[in-house]
Amino acid sequence: MPFKEFYKIPAKHKNIFLRVSKGHFATSHSHINYYIDVTTQKTRLSEAKAIADELVSYYNSSTIVDTIICLDGTQVIGTCLAEALTEGSFMNLNAHKTIYIVTPENTSGSQLIFRDSTAPMIEGKHVLIVAASVTTGFTARGAIEAIQYYGGKVAGVSAIFATTDDCMGYKVNSVFDLKDLTDYASYSSHECPMCKAGQPVDALVNSFGCSKL
Repeated sequence: MPFKEFYKIPAKHKNIFLRVSKGHFATSHSHINYYIDVTTQKTRLSEAKAIADELVSYYNSSTIVDTIICLDGTQVIGTCLAEALTEGSFMNLNAHKTIYIVTPENTSGSQLIFRDSTAPMIEGKHVLIVAASVTTGFTARGAIEAIQYYGGKVAGVSAIFATTDDCMGYKVNSVFDLKDLTDYASYSSHECPMCKAGQPVDALVNSFGCSKL
């Protein structure tokens, strides 16, 4: 264990668990009181498929999905979700009747961009966003703005864990939310009560995982 003990929170419908550790953690956008480890959900096929099966239930046959944007290293989940959407009675407008799976590029200014080779997969397409988490909403908002800039239409936002059900007017669907982790909190670095109380930061956290301090 890199720091404090983890414990598991089960999902309501399937054999899926959210692995969390309580403490004081810093991201590039905020300070949080839980580190949520979704590594196995993002990398283990069986768990990624279970997450995708849970998320696909939020979309009905009238949802059009042409492209899935994968944030935070969720490409395996995105692939499983695309397969589930393709197998079901879901519509898409692609000439090839399939779903593109795309990962945007991050600039040094934290903007999301698509190169000339992938931009056509966004322009005029119905694009579903898949993220590991939607808490501050910073990354999800960046994805929404990028889709709109490149001429796409946002089909929805999906996440493993979310603290909100709305981002820029688009519904956020998640497997886990604040009902599962009721005391989860996120603060700006200048307003963090843990910092003010002199509690040291346990680890730095980003989409790749955590690094103990």
